[in-house]
Amino acid sequence: MKDWEFHFRVLNLLGRLLEETASAEDKERLEAAMDALNFISATGQSHDFEVFRESINDNAPPLVIAAFDTKESAETWMRNHPSPPSGAEILIAGEYHYVNCSPDLKRRYIVPVQALEYYLREMIDDGLPAPVATFGTREEARAWVDSQPEPPRQVVIVIAGEPHLVAYHHRVNLRAIYPLSRAAAPGSINYSVEPE
Repeated sequence: MKDWEFHFRVLNLLGRLLEETASAEDKERLEAAMDALNFISATGQSHDFEVFRESINDNAPPLVIAAFDTKESAETWMRNHPSPPSGAEILIAGEYHYVNCSPDLKRRYIVPVQALEYYLREMIDDGLPAPVATFGTREEARAWVDSQPEPPRQVVIVIAGEPHLVAYHHRVNLRAIYPLSRAAAPGSINYSVEPE
């Protein structure tokens, strides 16, 4: 199904639900969802949205919008960005960070987050797939990852007896290797938190 056709069907469904609901709060939420879809389309982000949905369906690592070698280069990018992507995640030297800006854009922050650690914990809790390859050293693994004509979205490999995740961050064209030992501690993910 083409992006525009899916978009149209979702808007129709939300419109029907909007007509059927009596709750003013639910109407406001449905209108916000419709506005979000129209915003995605109006700003030319339909393809990016579909790729994002695919990554969710593929259970890919958390999406990042940029990658930097150093914190200084990330801060320079943030300082010079005319409209910083507040709420997005970026990578700095392979570590996840959260981008946050005040509404007036006068205060801009880049804060480390444990998005990857929680993602890895969920992978472990759900049961790891069988490794696709085994290597003696990280250098051998890196050479294999870099030689793949199509980067694997996410596969498990073993390096020196330890499982690692190989992930492809498609938005930034980055092939990464993460040791699963970085996973958050068991029981550290609270699934029972209710949204405010």
